[in-house]
Amino acid sequence: MGIGEGAVPYQVAWEEQQRLHALRVADEIPDTVLLLEHQPVYTMGKRTNPADLPLDGTPVVEVNRGGEITWHGPGQLVGYPIVKLPDPIDVIAYVRRLEEALIRSCAASGVETTRVEGRSGVWVLGGDIPDAVVDPAQVVDIGRLTLRMGLPLGIDPRLAGPEYAPSNAGQRGDDRKLAAIGVRVARGVTMHGFALNCDPDMTWFDRIVPCGIRDAGVASLAGELGRAFPVAEALPLVEKHLAEVLAELPEPVTGR
Repeated sequence: MGIGEGAVPYQVAWEEQQRLHALRVADEIPDTVLLLEHQPVYTMGKRTNPADLPLDGTPVVEVNRGGEITWHGPGQLVGYPIVKLPDPIDVIAYVRRLEEALIRSCAASGVETTRVEGRSGVWVLGGDIPDAVVDPAQVVDIGRLTLRMGLPLGIDPRLAGPEYAPSNAGQRGDDRKLAAIGVRVARGVTMHGFALNCDPDMTWFDRIVPCGIRDAGVASLAGELGRAFPVAEALPLVEKHLAEVLAELPEPVTGR
């Protein structure tokens, strides 16, 4: 939709999402993904804690997605899939698919990432701490929730887990979030999506508590690779792997 000098204002992209969502609900268009860079903006999901907002009064746009506060802007590839999900709708399985596409994209760029138990998004793990003692109070027991991948629907078993790093309970240094995910599903069709930090000015994250997470950091592909990594370099990787992962979804029933 626009990168670089064509970076898209948040409101413009939001209006286009709504237009495409209505068309997809009516089966007038196929599944569609918007890929873009935003002009700088903070957005907050429904679960945002007021204590995590910018202390300097910087404006924040309230949106109807899941998740908490985050930043979008130059150097970050944002994706908004407008996808009709199959019945029975499994939002968690859909989020796992977005994570998988980004994990594959990061691997293709030379950065190893993973999921972390109890936390959405794509992560670079902190280094192991020798002789660390795990704090049982910090262990996240997510049970079967995030492993529920809808296998009866024929979903790729490679996405069924358990492809999760254990929650960080003091056994390693701070984990770093490389890509954030926040989605909404209305009338069976997805909105909002993901943000992959390619080569942004990371000081934008200093004004907020990104995603409400206080015990972890934020990363970029450029920072992990030690070189410039523009959005234009990430774009074909994400296009390829997102298309692969979403193509594995069963066909939804039309007309609902």
